[in-house]
Amino acid sequence: MLAISVCVIAQDTPNARQAKHMFLETYNRAFSEGGATMHYRVNIAGLYKTEGTVWYKGKKSRFVSKNSLGWNDGVTAYYTKEKKKTVEIYNASSKKKSKYEDKFKFRPDDYNYSIASENDGYVITLKAKKGVDGVKEARVLLDKHTRAPKHLKIKVAFLWANIDVSNFRSGDLDDSLFQFPKARFSGYKFIDKRNEK
Repeated sequence: MLAISVCVIAQDTPNARQAKHMFLETYNRAFSEGGATMHYRVNIAGLYKTEGTVWYKGKKSRFVSKNSLGWNDGVTAYYTKEKKKTVEIYNASSKKKSKYEDKFKFRPDDYNYSIASENDGYVITLKAKKGVDGVKEARVLLDKHTRAPKHLKIKVAFLWANIDVSNFRSGDLDDSLFQFPKARFSGYKFIDKRNEK
């Protein structure tokens, strides 16, 4: 009982409330109905590196990276593999469309928050509450003036992923951006995985 009380008190400090408020403000800008876009550069413990641009709007998404492209219109998701000249088609809600998506799932109330001011910006630290799967800890660097994300450091299992973020912009994304341009991939092999269990 004492541990539960201490946990609740620890999360109910002015620092924790401010950290959660600032984080959710930025999070909601990134995943709002108006949409957001950003360029990213990922480095997972030096084992995997990639970069690209991503767009989000509600349940819709699109990404561009070196070897693949993706469109998700909220109903159907299309992922191209440039080297293989293939397009894989999934139901938008399918967990099979990405081997990493489940590892980075996030629910704001699953974390304790704290904030610190540094020269580069505000650093918000999120630590998973007991029993939470996926992201165990995250450190988010926000620009002091715009509160846009600049860097994320995310711990999944025992590995840290570093993500540099640039060109963050939110709002006014047109829905046509999320429509798959089928004619552009006429020479590709289409693999329909919508009925796979």
